[in-house]
Amino acid sequence: MIPRPRLHRSIRRAVGRRAAGRFAAAHALFAAVLAGAVAIRVIAARGYPAPLWSGDSHGYLDAALQFRPHIGRPSAYSIFLRALEPFQSFSVVLLVQAALGVAAGIMVYALVWRAARRAWPRRLWVPGLLAAPAAVPVLYDGNLIQAEHMMLADSLFVFLLVAAVTVVLWRDEASWWAGAAAGLLVASAALTRLAGLPFIALIVLALLLRWSGWRRTLAAVAAAVVTFTVPFAAYMNWYQGHWDAFAITKADSVWLYGRTAAFADCAKLDPPPELVVMCPKPPSDPRIAPAFRVLWTDDSPFNSIPGGIYGDEGNERAGRFADLAIQKQFGDYVGVVVRDTLRAFGTGRDPYPTPWTAANLSFPVGEVWADEQLLLAEKYGPDGRVSVVDPYATWIRDYQDRWFLPGPVLGGLLAVGLVGILIRLRPRCRFGGAPLLPWALGAALLVIPAATADFDYRYVPPAIPFAALAAALAIVPGRREGRPAPVPAEPAETEESAGEAAELLEPAVIAEAKEPSSST
Repeated sequence: MIPRPRLHRSIRRAVGRRAAGRFAAAHALFAAVLAGAVAIRVIAARGYPAPLWSGDSHGYLDAALQFRPHIGRPSAYSIFLRALEPFQSFSVVLLVQAALGVAAGIMVYALVWRAARRAWPRRLWVPGLLAAPAAVPVLYDGNLIQAEHMMLADSLFVFLLVAAVTVVLWRDEASWWAGAAAGLLVASAALTRLAGLPFIALIVLALLLRWSGWRRTLAAVAAAVVTFTVPFAAYMNWYQGHWDAFAITKADSVWLYGRTAAFADCAKLDPPPELVVMCPKPPSDPRIAPAFRVLWTDDSPFNSIPGGIYGDEGNERAGRFADLAIQKQFGDYVGVVVRDTLRAFGTGRDPYPTPWTAANLSFPVGEVWADEQLLLAEKYGPDGRVSVVDPYATWIRDYQDRWFLPGPVLGGLLAVGLVGILIRLRPRCRFGGAPLLPWALGAALLVIPAATADFDYRYVPPAIPFAALAAALAIVPGRREGRPAPVPAEPAETEESAGEAAELLEPAVIAEAKEPSSST
């Protein structure tokens, strides 16, 4: 006879091989999707070995090198660059940002696969067929890949928000650790881009809807609020040490003022004398959007205000003018917000807000470099000069031109997610279910810039992961929709695999039983 420990080891090995095979079969489709996504990013890195610059890149890198908060925008991305500075390589920055983009796609896949596995526990192949296509827009969108190649905060911002959603939705019940992790991630996202600031409210709402009793739920909410608040307090204290203001930025009202430039009519507003200077002037160049014109061109009123666009007086006047314009022309304000939000769903791209800012959202044909950039980049690493290497650069430019999520498709994903939410608007489905959080985040990412600053096509791709996730989760039946609880997959698979392993081992057991025993 085969000794019992040896028999058990054989069964365990057979079960392990069986489980590995089932795992490979379940995720084979996504493995192919993932390999293709990595290959595209390798081509991008070969074609453009250094990060691409835009108007904000200089400020981010300068703040990282001096390790101080930027005066006009939150600086978590500068902290991110500072953390990578010991490598003295811009290639490492590109590698990490590409890894963040891939990780976001993996998290979208994992959430959809896990939800589908619970809904269809007996069909191992179904979750992958739904989850892999859900991750394709995140992993293959040419504009998201180009954003990973920019020295901008977008890839870090998207990763942090997707991670926060993953933590909240991973389990059906609220827990203090999920709340704590989600609060910290959202705080980090908000300190990367201020557009993430309102999302803590969505996280708290999602935790409350995953009600798990008073103690667990309130502990999760409290943990989220604490871990969200503490980083902000620390950052504002750091900011005060450099700029003598307990704040995140000295330009919090400036961006909203720029939004009002699209509709403000001083003949209707009748502003006080000190605010007349803030009245938008007739455009000197019709290609430039009103917000960009009043903030960054020679027509800007901040050119005549002490301290300029980041001064206390300019910020105060901008806030007062914005409040006045929105109060007296609220209908015009809403109309502008709706108009610019709908731009995200258009079939093409206009050169908005300016032709040159729109050009920054594509891989360039030739090298674009300035002496000021070179001097700053050399302080961070020797490989920062923008270069274009063919044929890889041509390949990735052609790829971006052809493979991106069109605006109408983005709108369709959000529509599918919304339908799934409306179907689940009842207590037993937790008032919207799993699609609610990613859908709300995706929609907010499109509305917030149009409501608080101005539309920019740069702000559209970050909504893609959440729209794709919401649409996929809307298709998956929820756990609390009158369906019986699924049979736990792992024990069932273990018993089945063990039975099969025993059948496989049975001939060997019989054969060895016929052999003479060598024991005494």
